[in-house]
Amino acid sequence: MENKNEKLSKKETIVQGLKFLFFSAGAGIIQIGSFTLFSEVLHWEAWLAHLIALILSVLFNFTLNRKFTFKAANNVAFAMFLAFFFYLFFTPLSTWYVKVLATPKNKYWIELSVMLINLVTEFLYTKFVVYGIFNKPIRKKE
Repeated sequence: MENKNEKLSKKETIVQGLKFLFFSAGAGIIQIGSFTLFSEVLHWEAWLAHLIALILSVLFNFTLNRKFTFKAANNVAFAMFLAFFFYLFFTPLSTWYVKVLATPKNKYWIELSVMLINLVTEFLYTKFVVYGIFNKPIRKKE
């Protein structure tokens, strides 16, 4: 049952979305925790704290979602390249967004807004591009 064109059932799609949300919440904890550390303890500027925190959360999120949410073990290097391609655009845009809009009073709201935008756009891109048209998910035989 490893047909690339096989559609997930409604239940499987919901479970996949919930898994992505769960792992993204973990990545969010990593991102906001490291953002806070870099911003409050190390006193980095918000844009730099955002950039490094984003990189840490992406590494966590990609690894767990590849293995558990999309169950894609084939062509990991290509999937990683496609994820890198997404972040090639998202990272400079989000870093610029934080640099332009963040103030000491609103930097956490700005960071959270970037995280929500990332959650939605990354899920759609990962589902339909990275593991949709380029990689077959590994499905259990029924």
